[in-house]
Amino acid sequence: MPATSGHKLIVALGGASGAWYAKLLFDRLIEFSDQWERIGVTYSDNALTNWKLEIGEDDFRKSYPFDFYEKQDFNAPFASGSAQYRTMIVIPCSMGLLGRIAHGYSDDLTTRAADVILKERRKLILVPRETPLNLIHLENMVRLTRAGAIICPAIPALYSKPQDITELMLTVIDRVLDLSGFQVSTYRWQE
Repeated sequence: MPATSGHKLIVALGGASGAWYAKLLFDRLIEFSDQWERIGVTYSDNALTNWKLEIGEDDFRKSYPFDFYEKQDFNAPFASGSAQYRTMIVIPCSMGLLGRIAHGYSDDLTTRAADVILKERRKLILVPRETPLNLIHLENMVRLTRAGAIICPAIPALYSKPQDITELMLTVIDRVLDLSGFQVSTYRWQE
């Protein structure tokens, strides 16, 4: 289903390294502001730490026109299915967070929102950035896939011949946006 101006999206920033992926997603969402109505963002403590460490900015909440919610704010609209957020992206997604989501352990806003998305049969996209993977990680990914989630690892595409690290990482972000239903102009294989 293509994104429309009524598209309501949840973005959750997990604690894995990879804050640049989240930043590039935020920047791309600004470019596509005509395709969404509302973006709710929640984040872990480690997400804030990694943002500062990897990007060098103290606080992303000041830079973007999204609705930001603390990790224990269960009054956020997307803590309920009645708010009709259609898609949730968890980026970067640590294996610990992925495991909690896989087992329905709704102890914060991110895991509650993911649980809501799954129970409402909406689109949950997890972007893990950790490696290597052990059997527990893989089994949790299978469990989530069976529940309807999409596992989209932060593995860049090389066939577009990216010229720098940003172009390389944008191959992941554009794929995530494609999966979310946004109309994205990006490199397409053999087009």
